[in-house]
Amino acid sequence: MKLLPKLENYIKGLDVNEIPETRIPVLLELRNYIQEKRAESQKVRLNFICTHNSRRSHLTMIWAATAAAYQGIEGIETLSGGTEATAFNPRAVKAIETAGFEVQNPGGDNPKYKVFFSQEAQPLVCFSKKFDDEANGKEPYAAVMTCSHADENCPFIPEADARIPVRYEDPKEFDDTPQETEMYDLRCWQIATEMLYVFQQLA
Repeated sequence: MKLLPKLENYIKGLDVNEIPETRIPVLLELRNYIQEKRAESQKVRLNFICTHNSRRSHLTMIWAATAAAYQGIEGIETLSGGTEATAFNPRAVKAIETAGFEVQNPGGDNPKYKVFFSQEAQPLVCFSKKFDDEANGKEPYAAVMTCSHADENCPFIPEADARIPVRYEDPKEFDDTPQETEMYDLRCWQIATEMLYVFQQLA
């Protein structure tokens, strides 16, 4: 699938060889789950979960969907949720716009952003919600835990047929500091690189 031009250029600038060796086993666990589901001709549903569903879970949901499309991997449904609902943080939204996504913001306290990665695909609808929100459905999915707090505070997720910790440092720690934009862009880059690696392994 052809991506939006700026976004495609961003992805071409990623280098999966820069991923630290310590991260590879974690990413291969996610790859293996996807691979097994596809081998059994089962639907692949990935629910990326962090505490507030405001930053890391949305970034991983968006980049997983984009990487799958870029690598031509079909049948991947990406979701996100939290242990509580807040809003998709505007700083994280800015980071994906910088990367080349087109974003429509309808406004409101918890906007349902439309995130476009290609003219050939429907936009991703991104808004903060609990992991078991009806928008995520009741079919089985892998609970991909993107932060330690959510992992520790979600002892049981009924719909999950797998639980995979793919944790990221929270860029929130740099909110309202001179490093804010740099750190959000860095986390966006890290997640993009790692999700690209996962789906390259499946192509």
